[in-house]
Amino acid sequence: MTAIVAGLLFLPFIFFSPLLSVVPSIATSPALVLVGVFMAKPITQINWRQFDDAIPAFLALVLILFTYSITQGIIWGFLSWTVIKFTVGKKNEVTPTLLIIDLFAVAALVL
Repeated sequence: MTAIVAGLLFLPFIFFSPLLSVVPSIATSPALVLVGVFMAKPITQINWRQFDDAIPAFLALVLILFTYSITQGIIWGFLSWTVIKFTVGKKNEVTPTLLIIDLFAVAALVL
């Protein structure tokens, strides 16, 4: 339902896109800074003392910054979380859905 509503809201901008190109790309910088600030708030909720949760979160955060790719950060965050949970013996925290996501992540890396 969200995708349908978002798609319908973007439809009028097909016709307004030439008008929107008048706005320079540098004008979007303040909005992107605010988005970054809002995204940084959940970092305080990570349990940094529990390494099997902190390491994948840190890895995802750092890889998003250094690779300029949200996709790479999320993929390596998911994969490292799964590997660490199996390694420390918390296999019950790894759900079948996560394993399916990991399979798609590996496929995205290979392809």
